[in-house]
Amino acid sequence: MTSLLTVVCTPSSAEQFVSRQTFFTKPPKLLDVRTTFNAARVPWPTYYYTIDVPSGSGESLEYIKIQKRGGSETLNYFLDRTIAFKGTPDHRGEALAIKSTLWDEETESLTITFDTLVSPGTTFTLGIKPKRNPENGGIYLFGVTVFPQGQNPLGLYLGNGRLHFYGGDDGSLD
Repeated sequence: MTSLLTVVCTPSSAEQFVSRQTFFTKPPKLLDVRTTFNAARVPWPTYYYTIDVPSGSGESLEYIKIQKRGGSETLNYFLDRTIAFKGTPDHRGEALAIKSTLWDEETESLTITFDTLVSPGTTFTLGIKPKRNPENGGIYLFGVTVFPQGQNPLGLYLGNGRLHFYGGDDGSLD
């Protein structure tokens, strides 16, 4: 015996399935992660994250979350010294205003919100300032997630940025 089930969706019931989330239609890309100094214990380095928001992305970028995912030490940051600019560290362009930089100690993550949205078709660099590099050498991974503008943004994980710090606990280079 064969049965046929018909489902009818009226406009009012169909709206229940709409999440109203904003999302990127073409994904931004993490192009590069680097530091000004890669030796252990160096004070006041800058960690640069270069990201491309392609012209077909559909939405402007509103904020970024950077979370330490690998590395043995907790890093502390000068939150008020976070910078952003169009271009790359080697070819700096116009500054991008930052609205806030927040630190979540429990998840070891930074959330950087832009004062003006980063438009599609923009390559930009974010510079964050730890108080010092880790005490000992090693590889540190930082997960980068970007969020489009909107009330209910769907974050897009771009992958891990990798920084390798050199130096042993005796002060020698590895």
